[in-house]
Amino acid sequence: MIALRPFRPGDEDGVAAVCLRTADAGADATGLLEDDGLWALVFALPYVTRHPDLAFVVAGDDGGVIGYVVATDDTDAFEEWFRDEWWPTVRAERARVTAGPRQGRLLAYADARGPGLEQYARQYPAHLHIDLLPAAQGQGWGRALVARLLDTLRARGVTGLHLVASAENAGAAAFYTRLGFTPLPGPPDVRAFAIDLTRPPD
Repeated sequence: MIALRPFRPGDEDGVAAVCLRTADAGADATGLLEDDGLWALVFALPYVTRHPDLAFVVAGDDGGVIGYVVATDDTDAFEEWFRDEWWPTVRAERARVTAGPRQGRLLAYADARGPGLEQYARQYPAHLHIDLLPAAQGQGWGRALVARLLDTLRARGVTGLHLVASAENAGAAAFYTRLGFTPLPGPPDVRAFAIDLTRPPD
């Protein structure tokens, strides 16, 4: 039976697998990089490491992870930790890996992360990443994951949340708009959305 539950130790490999299989604008990114594991090391595992209490998963019939939402409640503090503590170790472990153009771009993005760079963070300090395998799609699990996270953030007094999705992810705009997110201006290659958590949920 599919169920939503909090992240727990031991889910890391499942979260990483889902991240990889959805990293290409929602499609499977296996083989697109020389190091498949980099996707999760940039976009998923740092969050469950620093904020396991802001991570929720959808577990399949066998208990394995088939979807997740991960988040931080303070983007600038998270990006400082990512830059100073998380990424140097990850980068050192992969320094000898030959990087093609796409992996090079991902590494450059991670190398450049740091506090004060996210334009939406001042008004909407939290941000999230959410990914679901096809087995968890179209059944309301994405909505349920986001609702659980928003309730948790509101209970902490967090005032707003933002997210940035690839412009190639055609379903993102409709999904987040249905959940009450507002589109934000941004570069042409991404779509940004935010929600004011000081307002009561619909």
